[in-house]
Amino acid sequence: MSAIPSRYEFVYLFDVTNGNPNGDPDAGNLPRLDPETNQGLVTDVCLKRKVRNFVQMEKDGAPPFGIYMAERAILNNQHKKAYEALGISYEKKEDYKKLPKDEAKARELTTWMCRNFYDVRTFGAVMSTGYNAGQVRGPVQLAFARSIEPVVPLEISITRMAATTEEDAAGKGDIRTMGRKHIIPYGLYRAHGFVSAKLAERTGFSEEDLELFWYALQNMLDHDRSAARGEMAARRLIVFRHASALGNAPAHKLFDLVDVRRKNEADPAPARSYGDYEVSVGPAPDGVEVLELIQ
Repeated sequence: MSAIPSRYEFVYLFDVTNGNPNGDPDAGNLPRLDPETNQGLVTDVCLKRKVRNFVQMEKDGAPPFGIYMAERAILNNQHKKAYEALGISYEKKEDYKKLPKDEAKARELTTWMCRNFYDVRTFGAVMSTGYNAGQVRGPVQLAFARSIEPVVPLEISITRMAATTEEDAAGKGDIRTMGRKHIIPYGLYRAHGFVSAKLAERTGFSEEDLELFWYALQNMLDHDRSAARGEMAARRLIVFRHASALGNAPAHKLFDLVDVRRKNEADPAPARSYGDYEVSVGPAPDGVEVLELIQ
């Protein structure tokens, strides 16, 4: 499969209703916030995790769509697969921590990882632990998603009508357990992404891979339900396709073409649905095509 010939940028809009799109483990799992503006944040790692999980479900781990950073994966065992497939072995275990001195063999290891693992050739990976398989900078990168307006996290008390053990229940008339969960009533989030054709040449990221990535962004939230993320939805996916590999316009100017604002900016009430917003896309410059994959 040949690598993609064009550079891309994209704007991804998604929202959450009465949920927690990305809890912060250092803050009691509160929704992530920018402390200066109170805008909500969702990390690039969180979004990539959802892409990986969707591809894992869609392709069931079959090569060349295996997932290197799979949930509960042992990464050194993933590297070991490349050594075994290529018949590379060392007498001393500690020698596996270094790439082969033979540059051709070293490249073969990294190439094998790219060829067999979708997320390696898409997002890149540092594969230098244990069985050293090199490092890869991926062609697809995502920035943090940020809510369009400030959000106000709520702490909700919850109860469990059961005990954990018989000892916990013994002698108690009321065995309820109290807990907490954190939500935001509503937030519309905007993420920016980048796809480099030149980096795709190094990893073998193909048109088929790109189509799978767009498909994942469109559908992954429908397969990521949980008690904390019951209502999340992909609302818009606006893609800028360049006519060349190096690109025909600066990314930041393309992002500026996408305007997201309240329909009634004078309304002091907080937004509570996607219908409270309107999204407009300005005309693209020469050499750039606008594709609206979710409208």
